[in-house]
Amino acid sequence: MKSRLLILFFPILLLSSFNCKYEERQTVIHKKYTEIDRDLIIAYAKQFLGTPYVYAGNDPKKGFDCSGFVSYVFKNFDVTLPRSSSGYKNLGTALSPEDFKVGDILVFYGYKDRTIVGHLGIICEANGMHSKFIHASSGKVNSVTITDLDTEHYTNRFYKCIDVLSK
Repeated sequence: MKSRLLILFFPILLLSSFNCKYEERQTVIHKKYTEIDRDLIIAYAKQFLGTPYVYAGNDPKKGFDCSGFVSYVFKNFDVTLPRSSSGYKNLGTALSPEDFKVGDILVFYGYKDRTIVGHLGIICEANGMHSKFIHASSGKVNSVTITDLDTEHYTNRFYKCIDVLSK
């Protein structure tokens, strides 16, 4: 009789111990994403280097525009951001250049109108106004690329840098 009871309850014991371990694994995975690793964001973004620029694009298989690229990268880390660059005009508090960090978002004015946000990028090497950023460029490169912030083209259009990761 004891052996029959053991045979009946043994699978239940196994399942209950498996569920406990599974829940522990879920907790570890969840903890991994409660504090986002800024370098991990950049490593993820860099896998899209060379992806073509496509107006209104937000799909790595087809191409990205600047806001599509930024929102796609951060969405992978459960950070929801505006899909249009204009949505960044009043988003966040502007950081001082000495406070720029990897993973912060650079916001630029458009080419002609200094009241409209026209471009975005993600800082991949932080060094104030000498930082480098990764972005989907519609310029000569026409793809996801890394650019120096201190080029005249971007310093003249610089609007602000924001941190969307710190709470």
